[in-house]
This record gives sequence, structure tokens and C-alpha cells, in this order.
Amino acid sequence: MRKSLAVVGTALAAALAYLLAWPVPIEPVAWAAPLPPGYAGPHAVNQRLAGLKSISLGNDEGPEHIVLGPDGWLYTTVASGAIVRMAPDGSQREVWARTGGRVLGFDFDSAGNLIAADAFRGLLSIAAGPDRAVRVLADTVTVDGKPDPIRYADAVVVAPDGRMYFSDASTRFAPAQWGGTFEASVLDILEQRATGRVLVYEPESGRTRVMAAGLSFANGVALTADARHLLVAETGRYRVWKIAIDARDLDLSRASPKAQVLLDNLPGYPDNLMRGLDGKTWMGFAKPRNAVVDRMAAYPWLRSLTLRLPRALWPIPPAYGHVVAFDDNGRILADLQDPSGAYPETTAVTETADRLYIQSLHARSLGWMPRPGAGACPLDRVAAGASSAAKPVQPAAASSGASCQRTVAR
Repeated sequence: MRKSLAVVGTALAAALAYLLAWPVPIEPVAWAAPLPPGYAGPHAVNQRLAGLKSISLGNDEGPEHIVLGPDGWLYTTVASGAIVRMAPDGSQREVWARTGGRVLGFDFDSAGNLIAADAFRGLLSIAAGPDRAVRVLADTVTVDGKPDPIRYADAVVVAPDGRMYFSDASTRFAPAQWGGTFEASVLDILEQRATGRVLVYEPESGRTRVMAAGLSFANGVALTADARHLLVAETGRYRVWKIAIDARDLDLSRASPKAQVLLDNLPGYPDNLMRGLDGKTWMGFAKPRNAVVDRMAAYPWLRSLTLRLPRALWPIPPAYGHVVAFDDNGRILADLQDPSGAYPETTAVTETADRLYIQSLHARSLGWMPRPGAGACPLDRVAAGASSAAKPVQPAAASSGASCQRTVAR
């Protein structure tokens, strides 16, 4: 009996030592997570995203970003690393290009070239011509007089003057070195050292500069309607920034007249940003908030311990479909949810004249729904079967009645 107890005691001591001291890749810091707002007010629970129609991607998955190109074709990126092109109805699907990495976001320049944020390779240009040649525009940025690698290019938008604004989600965890884009994002968000940044590439000089740093996983980017500000999703802190387009070398941990938090304390992890119609910007939540993760904010050692557990025990939130639209002043214009999470990781919406295409990090198909009529709060009446309207409509009685109110802005 004594021998058995000794064996058990030794095993328990070894397990405890492992949980407390085994090396992990993160060096977490404490931070003050805001009290979760829950699904209330403009984000009251609804079913407006349920029952999506789907377009097959064949053997591919993960339509992380969707853009209707200048040629009228629909483009999307998938987990295999391909950029897929198809007709807007999903027919004539083909692999349009491969970069050898994983493109997460892209845009088109004035010449029709596809400008890609490749999480493995940096900022790329894929020629509009028949050869579709891939060229690296930027894979380093100068910091303190030295070249610093771009480790996690995530999203990009091309401004009217040709400058390209793109996010480098983490300067700590490169997907190529840490098991992929999702794995690297989990490490960065658990660590909370806010090493993400926004960069700007200037085609006329070939120079890449830091626009703003100090973001906890810098994610989606989009320009405001007047192109005077850049909107940036900060996934790890549940918020969206509005930054003056001429800002350079900002440290967002310090107050500046060049930057403000537009949307704060959101109910999920904000992901991609896409300009829509009628002054809207669409945003998706890859996951809902997790109370366990929020409670661990002040306890870095608990987050280190988490990574010593089997992955099945990591506090990764369940799938929950959720996308919103807001205006340039932070006013929520639409909120669509599917609590069942049938279409997983709803990273954003691409709005065309007749459809809403739903982006996803892991789905095996491209989700879509008919686009309702234009105007303020057009989607609050989807569930009621409202017809298209040329003028703004008011929220349906079944909605919260506050669905067009601003969430939090300062």
C-alpha cells in the first residue's frame, strides 16, 4: 500500500510540476478585460443569419475573404493557399492563383492587380495579366533603422492614392512557425502583449512604414467613406479603431488625436472589415466572448497553464454566427446572428447589389443570403420578410428597437 501511495504521489507531483513549470511559447501579461456586455441592445439575440444558402468549394474550405473583382468575378481565399475565382452564382469555379502561402485578405489596385496579405509571405501583388505573376511587395518594415520581418500579414486595403494599408497581426507569432494562422492567433491573444501593428506600403517609393503599433492582434482594415481614416479591428481587445490616414509611428497605448476607439467592448472577437453599400462597413465575429478567458485577464500564470492542457481543454469559444454593419461614426446599422453556429467562424460579410456573402475561417462552403433593400438598418426586417425598399426602413418590432444605436464610441 505504501509503495502504491508513493507511486501515486510521485505521479501527482510530476503532473503538478508539469502544469506549473513546463515551458510554453507565450509570455503573458495582465490586462483589464472589460465586463462582457452580453447579447443585448443593438446585439440582442436573433436568428437573422440562420438558414444560409451555400455554394460548394469542392475539396476546399475556409473562404476567409471574399471580393467581387473589377472584372465581375467573385474571388475568395481558401485554406489550401489557393485564390479561387467563380461567377457570382458559384458556377465556373477555378483556382485563379497560388501564392505558396495563405492569403487572408486582399484588394485590387487601380490596374486590376490583386494585392494580397499573405500570412506566410507578406504583402504580395498578383498581376492582372494572363501570367498572374506573384511579386513580393513587402516582407520587412524598417524599425529603429533595422529591417523587421512582417510575420503575420492579415488584411489589406488599397487607398485611392494607391497606398496600401495592411495589418501585421502579431510580431511575436508567425503562422509559418507556430502551426498555422489559427494556432498563431490563439497564442497571440492569450499572451496579450499587443504587438500587432498596421503598416503602409507606398508604391511610388517601394517603402513600407509603420502606421500604428500596440494592437492586440491587428486584424481587419477598411477605409472610411471619405478615405480620411482607416478602421482597424483589434481582435484581442474586442474593439475597432479609427485612425487618421496620415498617422505614422503611432503607439496606440498612448492617447493621440490621430486615433480613437470607435467601437468598444464588443460581444465577440472582431475579425474582417469590409466596405458595403450605403455607407456601411461590415464586420464579422470569428467567435463569441468567453467568460473564462476574460476572467483570466488579470492572471497571466493561468493563461500559461492553459497551454499545458490538452488542446481539447483550451477555452476556445463555441461556434456562433454573428456579423454586424456600422457607419463611420460607430452607429450599428444591422446585426445578424445564428446562435447555432451552423456556418462557423463568420469572419465578415461581402455585400453586392443582390447578395450578402458570408466569409469564414473554416466553413466548407461559401454562405450567402439575398441582400435586402438599401438604406439604414435594412437587415432588421429580414426575418419578417420585408421587401426591398429605396428609402431607409425602421427596425421591425421583433428587434430590440435599439439596433441602430451606437454601441460604444469615444
